[in-house]
Amino acid sequence: MHEHVLTYVDPIRETHLSEPGMLVIDVAGLDDDTVFAFQNAIGRMWGTATADRTTHDVGQPGVRLRMYTNLREVLIETSLLDQALATGPE
Repeated sequence: MHEHVLTYVDPIRETHLSEPGMLVIDVAGLDDDTVFAFQNAIGRMWGTATADRTTHDVGQPGVRLRMYTNLREVLIETSLLDQALATGPE
């Protein structure tokens, strides 16, 4: 098995993970549309500090972005879905 260590990724700061439920998510995908679609899906479920642009590292495939998510900050869309699943069809 060949293991590749990413040396070009920005370090994660302690403040980004200072409390339970805090996540730093590094996303890599083929193109901007793909990674922004993922970011938007996560942002509809939990409080998320989103990225405005992607980065591309020379010699590496695709694009990347970093986002910060708080799993304790559940948004309305998820709450309504959870309620519907808990109560079942009417």
